[in-house]
Amino acid sequence: MSAPLGVTRRSVLAFIPLAAVGGLVAVFAAGLGRDPSVIPSALIGRAVPDFALPPVQGRSLGLSSVDLRGEVSLVNVFASWCIPCREEHPVFMRLAREKVIPVYGINYKDAPDDAAKWLDERGDPYTRTGADRDGRVAIEWGVYGVPETFVVGADGVIAHKHVGAITEQILSDTFLPLITRLQAEARPS
Repeated sequence: MSAPLGVTRRSVLAFIPLAAVGGLVAVFAAGLGRDPSVIPSALIGRAVPDFALPPVQGRSLGLSSVDLRGEVSLVNVFASWCIPCREEHPVFMRLAREKVIPVYGINYKDAPDDAAKWLDERGDPYTRTGADRDGRVAIEWGVYGVPETFVVGADGVIAHKHVGAITEQILSDTFLPLITRLQAEARPS
């Protein structure tokens, strides 16, 4: 003797919410294993966006897309109010001191006095620093938040993007090998 039709339908209907919850748990579990600093960028392999920013208060050189052609460089998006920016700042100071690579800064949504004070007190590792007061240039770069750092090839093409603070380990494991390779590729034969 088979079960009444109503019992089978109720069993199936009860299973649907359970299956939905199971699917959501699987999606969240997969997301937990991802590295939050690895956010894909549509700009990798493309030329830097066209832009021109005035200098940060107290600096004489702003930053534009034209400045990012001719040599391999780093572009660091930072702000005085950004705690992780403070953590990574010594890494950029070392790069500037050792002249490993030109480091350019995009100061994101900062008050002019705050940005100038921050660089004056902590040191200024940037060859050029553009003030992106309204954040429009950062949007064109696909910035999600600060800090973010980009490696730009000598041809002006974005080769890498890192979200979050740059540590000495990230620098040695990821950035320096890429920079060395791009610099070797940029040298005339």
